[in-house]
Parts: sequence; structure tokens; C-alpha cells
Amino acid sequence: MTYDFTTRLDRRGVGAEKWDAMLRDDANVPADVVPLSIADMEFRVAPPILEALRAYVSDEVMGYTSPTEEFVEACLGWQRRRHDWEPKSEWATLSPGVVPAIFNAVRAFTEPVEGVVIQTPVYYPFRLAIQKNGRRVVTNPLVERDGRWEMDFEGLERACAEPDVRLLVLCSPHNPVGRVWEKDELRRLVDICLAHDVTIVSDEIHDDLVMPGHTHTTLLNVMEPAEWEHAVICTAPSKTFNLAGCQCSVIYIPGEDLRTRYLRAAEETAAIGGMLNTFAYPACIAAYTQCDEWLDELLQVIDANAKHVSTRLSSELPGVKVADLEGTYLLWADFRSWGLPTDELATFMKEEAHLYLDDGILFGDEGAGFERINLAAPASVLDEAIDRLVAAARARGLA
Repeated sequence: MTYDFTTRLDRRGVGAEKWDAMLRDDANVPADVVPLSIADMEFRVAPPILEALRAYVSDEVMGYTSPTEEFVEACLGWQRRRHDWEPKSEWATLSPGVVPAIFNAVRAFTEPVEGVVIQTPVYYPFRLAIQKNGRRVVTNPLVERDGRWEMDFEGLERACAEPDVRLLVLCSPHNPVGRVWEKDELRRLVDICLAHDVTIVSDEIHDDLVMPGHTHTTLLNVMEPAEWEHAVICTAPSKTFNLAGCQCSVIYIPGEDLRTRYLRAAEETAAIGGMLNTFAYPACIAAYTQCDEWLDELLQVIDANAKHVSTRLSSELPGVKVADLEGTYLLWADFRSWGLPTDELATFMKEEAHLYLDDGILFGDEGAGFERINLAAPASVLDEAIDRLVAAARARGLA
């Protein structure tokens, strides 16, 4: 391979939240333990991005910075080239992150006590965005069939038919279950939402992280232009290129009325301005114009890691089931056969296996007994993690 996906990084003492959370939990955790929880990568940033940032820093001015035509075209061009859709520049609004954008969308498109649908288990800030804004969480749990998670369309119909439901937040690809929704699934979701005048906010932050044999479809590609007034598409280079700290997201809102409402809510709360972190612009331009080959190699690494970890778990811990990874770099593992209560499973992982994962219960009640494993790490790190897990399970009599 051309790029480095094998070097082990030590991110202690630099403010890395994933590492600091582990150390807050156990300051004496063994030195060779790497946390596999929060969704950023244990890989170096692509060289073109680092070069662009070094060049930017050499200018010696870090003032207020607005998006340039080059930045906007880089974002639009990436979507055209990698995902086969045609966003327009006037649709693009900026946000320091997809989560702040979802918080703002909930404020903009619903009134207090109105309902917002989420499909659990799902990325937990969705629920927070609804609750913190005083709206009502309406859950339509996904259905697990033979280890593969699917949407419950009958349940979705009932949820959207509730008289005060105005919004659905979609995770596409889905975090944490790793599904890449197919076109017919998305179209059926759109039909249900439009029939009940429900707007869809589609979190597509993992759109670039799709495994071989699967294709991400942006929501707008299954909608007619007349239906775009009901759609918001959230994108970012942060997961793809490990740039969360640069705080750069582009939120595409094709409907003029919807976009106006979104921007008005942002202005009223001062939650999202028209400017990003000054480093976001050069980092994003480089990512979206010079890093296709780096991403292609990354996807090979993630796919290999997913297959390797799944094979080891199924052979060495046969009671543990793992969902096939279609998208994201987050493996969804089912430990329910062990029969451990949620708290005990979490304690076992940290104290006995020295594994720092995201416990499934974070993503909703449907996640109880599951663990989310971050695969964006060198294969050697993942092997050591599985070694510790297997040894601890055998010591406990679980395997």
C-alpha cells in the first residue's frame, strides 16, 4: 500500500477525547491498550491534508475566514464524483459539525412537544437533540432478522401518522448497525414520510465509508425535485478523513423555504454561524480534491479489519454474533448470549478485558447486550484487543 495504516499512535496527553475518556475511567490502564470507542481513527491524516495545513499556517494569519469558491466547488465536486448527485452551491449551508446541525434542524422544523422519529438503536445525539429542545422522541426500532437490521416500515407508518410528528432523523449509512440502505428501502421511507408531511433530515456523515459490494445512495437520488422541500442532507469530511477537530460540515438544503427556516433558527440561537474553524477550509479542500487514493486504500483496510475481527470472534467466541459491515468503520457485536446484565457487561469489558468500546445501550434500549467496536485502527491493535477479550472470556467461563 502507498499510505501508512499500520503505525501505532500514542494519543495520550494531547487532549484526544477517546483516550482521555479511557484514562478518566482508569488512570492505570496498561500502556499498550488503545481505546476503540469514539468514532475517530487511529490512523494518520492523509499526507495532502497535512501539507495543505502546513502551507496555510505559513501565512501567519488566522483571522475570521469565509468559504471561498474553491472550497464550495471542492465540496460539490466530491459529491458529484463519489456519490453521483448534483448539489447546487445555493443549497450548501455550513456547520461546525453534523450534530449541531441536527440540533438546529430540530429547532427549525418542529415546535415544542411535537414528535421527532428516530430508528433505534441509533447514534445517541439524535435522541439528545430532540430531548434538549423539548420535543418528543418517537422511536421506531429497527428489526433484526438473521443478524441483519432492517427498517420496520409498518411501525414507521404508525409513527409518522401520529398527528404531532413533523420530523424524522435518518442515519444513512446507519450507525451503529452498519447498514447501507438500499434504494427501495429509502424510497419506501420517503413515501411514508411525505404521505404524512414529515420532513427528513438525513445524516450521511458516513457516506464515503462503504464496503465493497455496497453503494451509498443519497436521499435526494430517490426523491423527485418537487419532493426536495422535505429533505436535508448532512455531510462532512470528518469521519472519512479523520478531521473531526477541524469542525467542518456541509448541510445541503435544496428547498428554499426549509433552508430559510434552518438559517433563521441558527441566527436566533447563534448556534451555527456562516464561518467554520479557519483550518476547516484548507483541510476540506485538500481532502476532497487530492485524497481519493488515500480513501480507496482506507476502505480496503477497514474491509479487511472487519472480516478479520468477525472471523476471529465467530471462531474463538462462537456465542458472539457480529453484523456484516456494509458501511461505517464501526462493528456491531452481539454479546447477549453471555447473559450478562448491561452494567456487568460494560464492567467486564473495561476491567477484565481492558477493552474500551461504546456500550450498545448508549444507542437505545435495543442496544442492550451489544458493543460497538471501532475498526479504524491498525490490525495489530485489533488483534491485541481480541486476544484480551478471548482470554478474559475464557477466564470467566464465557467461552
